[in-house]
Amino acid sequence: MREPGRPHGQRRRRSSGAEHHSHLTCAERRNDLKPRRIGTCKGRVPECGGRCARLSVDDRKLEVLRAIVEDYVATQEPVGSKALVDRHHLGVSPATIRNDMAALEDDGYIAQPHTSAGRVPTDKGYRLFVDRLSTVKPLSSAERRAIQTFLDGAVDLDDVVSRTVRLLAQLTRQAAVVQYPSLSRSTVRHVELVMLAPARVLVVLITDTGRVEQRIVDLPADADDALVGELRARINAVAVGQDFAAVETRVAELSERFGPEDRATVAAVTGTLVSTLIERHEDRVAVAGTGNLARYGQEFDHELEPLLSALEEHVVLLRLLGEATSPTPVRVRIGSENAQSGLLATSVVTSGYGPGELALASMGVVGPTRMDYPGTIAAVGAVARYVSKILAAH
Repeated sequence: MREPGRPHGQRRRRSSGAEHHSHLTCAERRNDLKPRRIGTCKGRVPECGGRCARLSVDDRKLEVLRAIVEDYVATQEPVGSKALVDRHHLGVSPATIRNDMAALEDDGYIAQPHTSAGRVPTDKGYRLFVDRLSTVKPLSSAERRAIQTFLDGAVDLDDVVSRTVRLLAQLTRQAAVVQYPSLSRSTVRHVELVMLAPARVLVVLITDTGRVEQRIVDLPADADDALVGELRARINAVAVGQDFAAVETRVAELSERFGPEDRATVAAVTGTLVSTLIERHEDRVAVAGTGNLARYGQEFDHELEPLLSALEEHVVLLRLLGEATSPTPVRVRIGSENAQSGLLATSVVTSGYGPGELALASMGVVGPTRMDYPGTIAAVGAVARYVSKILAAH
């Protein structure tokens, strides 16, 4: 990218590095050469949206790394210095680019897969690229409309999760994983008791996120509508708006408020409700788009089969998504940062989601380390924000 007003093809003048550093102390030099944001000056995103007139040595190396990552993601081929000169206006000579590439390789940010080939980013290089991203690729208006249209049609929480995981897989062309909102982080919205027979009741638990759990209770004796109606009212009086830990204690004490002849029936219903709160603390996940990973088979090599096996294990997926504490920001784990077996050749982009400041669950995508990070980060973040709005509106 050339500077505004600079004629096409005219190169930027470079200041002498020796002249710049001749008067600095060792500590000042180290501080001056600290990496800064890609395409920024002194770590600031330029308000004009253009490139700074001068780039420090490390800024320029970051620009070279950025160009290598972008080209490798786009072409799937190792990137050489000639390609960088032809496709990017870096404002320096091919020899300087070769020197920068050699320095990046020495520092472990890029590697040469074959003797005569170009360079490819390493996990360390991708990590620096992601950490230095000043912007993410904005979603197109068509993509934003697709998210809204697709998710607005959801009828309940299960439908929201199902639609979300399929949408993420389609937007990113990766494998998508969405965790159901955890019961342990939810509060009770309503408890319904439905008479199915004189001695059988359906217990329906509805959480603030719209999650629904149902249990059928066989009563020790016949019950009438009046008893069931009174029990329903008392359960909701102590449970609505409470977290599950509080509900377990309050509901368990309800049987003492009824006459001796009704206590066994009340205990059967409340006992089932309490066991539902306890038993359903485990998390569930939905997965879609694993077939997308077959497109990257040559990159995974023998890792594809263990990767697909890992994606079938919900315990692995929950560990992969991590513990979400807030709906933002989007998190990225690259290559060796994923300690799970079969995932060392992957990158995982995740975000928490929920109706308020506290995330109730996580969602994300799994793909090769050679992924479109700006686009993937934007897609995961946008979908997570929209799902959070849906949950907040219910």
